[in-house]
Amino acid sequence: MTHTFDPTILREYDIRGVIGQTLSAEDAQAIGRSFGSLLRRSGGALSEAGTKTVAVGYDGRVSSPAMEDALVAGLSAAGCNVVRIGLGATPMLYYAEASTEEIDGGIQITGSHNPPDYNGFKMVFEGRPFFGGDIQKLGQVAAAGDWTDGIGEVSERDILSEYVQRLFEGLSGVDAGALADLKVGWDAGNGAAGPALEALAAKLPGEHHLLFTDVDGHFPNHHPDPTVEANLADLRTLVAEKKLDFGVAFDGDGDRIGAIDGQGRVIWGDQLLMIYAEDLLKERPNATIIADVKASRALFDHVAAQGGQPLMWKTGHSLIKSKMKETGSPLAGEMSGHVFFADTYYGFDDALYAGVRLLAASARLGKSVTELKSAIPPMLNTPEMRFQVDESRKFAAIAEVTERLTSNPGPDVQEVNATDGVRVNTADGWWLLRASNTQDVLVARAESDSEAGLERLLKQIDEQLALSGLERGESVGH
Repeated sequence: MTHTFDPTILREYDIRGVIGQTLSAEDAQAIGRSFGSLLRRSGGALSEAGTKTVAVGYDGRVSSPAMEDALVAGLSAAGCNVVRIGLGATPMLYYAEASTEEIDGGIQITGSHNPPDYNGFKMVFEGRPFFGGDIQKLGQVAAAGDWTDGIGEVSERDILSEYVQRLFEGLSGVDAGALADLKVGWDAGNGAAGPALEALAAKLPGEHHLLFTDVDGHFPNHHPDPTVEANLADLRTLVAEKKLDFGVAFDGDGDRIGAIDGQGRVIWGDQLLMIYAEDLLKERPNATIIADVKASRALFDHVAAQGGQPLMWKTGHSLIKSKMKETGSPLAGEMSGHVFFADTYYGFDDALYAGVRLLAASARLGKSVTELKSAIPPMLNTPEMRFQVDESRKFAAIAEVTERLTSNPGPDVQEVNATDGVRVNTADGWWLLRASNTQDVLVARAESDSEAGLERLLKQIDEQLALSGLERGESVGH
């Protein structure tokens, strides 16, 4: 018996597809069977049945319970024990895996911030991200039917209260009096973080106002992607009407954070990282702080000014986590709202914990979130521009641009960074062009301190694209 997946679902960082079109319960069972087989064979020798245990959680999508049943059946058939932790945010699954010695791997069923008809799987394998070549290997195991056999034991575990208590410990060492008058708004977006948010808010000092904590896979109020400004409208209204200090929003599975200050201004992912870094570096001077290539130059400058070591790295939560382990970095983040604390936490992306740490940073720094936002240098930048390009051309085009700019940079170019695509520094600011790892698109972004400078940067992007026979065209969605 073998199983072949639709090739579009085996992505760089996870497995994700459209229910009934590219993803089915049969796929979920084969994923469980293949992941379980790889886990049992880890280390070279086949472990005996019952010695490998996988935690399984799922988000609030309508399709998730059926997918979870099939996944658990596949894991058990591979001979793995399964601990079902039930409905919850992705970081709750990560917490179960990281904090429990007898658990060897974890799988969260989630469509993340995709539309309601999507679903997918985020995986942890023996304490590390399972991505890239791992996912391709999983597909090969299924296609060959190269599965282990067994009958694993299946149990259930309620981890919510333990997880919420661990989130609350993010305030340890903070004077409770400094938080007593804080007023905060929270928007769960009908995503899987709702129940944990309700329990957390009940424990937090200060006054807390919650939106859309009922888990509803149809997302009736707004789409749960806090990096899209339109999705923050309800939170912005709440903060204004209640005169709150700031607001926090989550994506559909609770691993990405969005925030606004007391004036309703969006605090983007790199700006949040500036606040977290300023707080952390007071305790851990000279620490390495990692951000992805889409982050503002102001962030890297700020980390250096605060006594830290800024490190620009590739976009992608799995890639960032791996780099953190390699460098011993206590803090990292992405423009997309993934924030990773390995400082008194586990190093995975947890938006609820990041929300708690925003309260803590404000209290420790003695400044309101609005004051912290106001201190960030104003920069003019484009949104993330994504435009279609043939799959066979996307990486080749980036290689051509990199080659031209490194061999013949021209008078305007000050530095070319090829960490992930090509990021070019000029006197006007910087621009970025990179190939998406998950779609047939190129991604562009530019930042300057003037409108004229921004126009010149965009012109440079267009010139480089034209030399490779491409044009920016109309931006496409995620």
